Amino acid sequence: MKTSRHPTNLRRMIDARVNQLVPKCPPLAVSLGKQAGGGSHVTLKHAGKTQTVFVPKDLTEEVQASIQEHRRIKRLLREITQLQLELIRSHRTEQARRAGRD
Repeated sequence: MKTSRHPTNLRRMIDARVNQLVPKCPPLAVSLGKQAGGGSHVTLKHAGKTQTVFVPKDLTEEVQASIQEHRRIKRLLREITQLQLELIRSHRTEQARRAGRD
């Protein structure tokens, strides 16, 4: 991600992403798969074991939306992390720049 290194810009970008973290629907951290009979199933890890749960056809769209929401939130968290790291890295540079101005 290419960003301006100025702390004000980084904080604005972080705030914008934090505001987007509000979920539109309940996030679901699973994988969706198709079954031979036309239905679907979700797969997840729990206590080191893989669990599979059948999903009725009428709930498939809702489950897909919840999975997409989880992915969106996960992507935002990655972006926020990168911006925060950039802010931390630029802190020393910004202090030196300000010290030279005084």
